[in-house]
Amino acid sequence: MGMLCAVSFNRYGRLYYLDPGEFTPSVGDRVLVPTDDGPEVAECVWAPQWVTEDTDGFPKIMGLAADDDLRRDELLRKRKAEAKVAAKKLIKAHELPMKVVAVDHVLDQGGANGPRTTIYFTAPHRVDFRSLVRDLGATLHCRVELRQLSARDSARVQGGIGSCGRDLCCATFLTDFEPVTIRMAKDQDLPLNPLRISGACGRLMCCLKYEHPLYARFAESAPSIGSRVTTPEGDGRVVAHSVPKDSVIVRMDADGSRCSCSRASVCGPRQAHEERYSEG
Repeated sequence: MGMLCAVSFNRYGRLYYLDPGEFTPSVGDRVLVPTDDGPEVAECVWAPQWVTEDTDGFPKIMGLAADDDLRRDELLRKRKAEAKVAAKKLIKAHELPMKVVAVDHVLDQGGANGPRTTIYFTAPHRVDFRSLVRDLGATLHCRVELRQLSARDSARVQGGIGSCGRDLCCATFLTDFEPVTIRMAKDQDLPLNPLRISGACGRLMCCLKYEHPLYARFAESAPSIGSRVTTPEGDGRVVAHSVPKDSVIVRMDADGSRCSCSRASVCGPRQAHEERYSEG
């Protein structure tokens, strides 16, 4: 048990959870967060709160951002914007089928490596960008790296709104991309229309994975569609499933009406015969 707070490097961006340690930042405060390239400025979006989970493995806040840190962060954002504009112009000049997704920049901190700019891009295929890297290095006066992103990684970096009206899962809380298959959509009786089951990245929506275990467990014990069953209302045939309600839809033999019955209250003819035999 310990305390955690959440910070974000960009407004409405992905949340990162940290141990506040001896500090008590409020919502909106700028704090220093440890990264591979040194401390970075982030905004506190969730004040420290006690949680039941073990917080030993979470990184700790390095402190509240001072005026020098804020000026350094402003310079960093300026360098990123300049690099993005320069990359777009040179990509157009070289006539390369590339789209700049994000830019990362590391300021010169007095080390041997010096400043470095990393440009993330998407492309329909592999691109020979050696001449582009040379021109970017000469324009930005620093070491330049280009990294091609997949469709899902591009959506994670750019962010956006999903068909559900909420921020993209990959841009907010998902840490890894789990495999999603078309079988998951079939098991959930979803329309196999690419426009309905694809996310902003053009791939199958990650949320198809969330409820699939529930549908799989339901299918293991529920009577299949078309099978004859006995319900408290009488005998009938299963015509549909309602997994969220944990029930099946049965068309009654007596009058052809339909009733929704709990999965636990429905049994097949053989099971009903055995129950009546045991009662007798």
